[in-house]
Amino acid sequence: MKLSTRGRYGLKAMYQLALHYGEGPIALNNIAKKQGLSENYLEQLFSVLRKEGLIISVRGAQGGYMLAKDPQHITVGHILRTLEGNMAPVDCLTDENVKCDREDECATKFVYAQMIDSLNNVIDSITLQDMIDEQKKNEMIK
Repeated sequence: MKLSTRGRYGLKAMYQLALHYGEGPIALNNIAKKQGLSENYLEQLFSVLRKEGLIISVRGAQGGYMLAKDPQHITVGHILRTLEGNMAPVDCLTDENVKCDREDECATKFVYAQMIDSLNNVIDSITLQDMIDEQKKNEMIK
């Protein structure tokens, strides 16, 4: 499985918002500049993240974006599924409309099911706060 730019950029931008949680709104251009991302592309991603209730937008001269919840309550899994959709490596695991003639004798379905379970366990166990804590730990080691 490979994440698209939507997932990668969205996670970086959400991390940037998490770093400034509680400080008020952060301008989109500041987020883009700090993470080396396209401001126009982030605008599209933030629209989706806002509709999902992960971020709040504030209009005006001092406006921008901020997390809707504490970073310890936002998982990487929630962010990635919002931007990427289902994380399954194959459609037959999640899409009821996908029918496979060989489903009953498919040896690989077991492997794919284990993969998605493992992936979901990992991304649902990591929060934005965990990412911040890990970065701080890495900076102390240097």
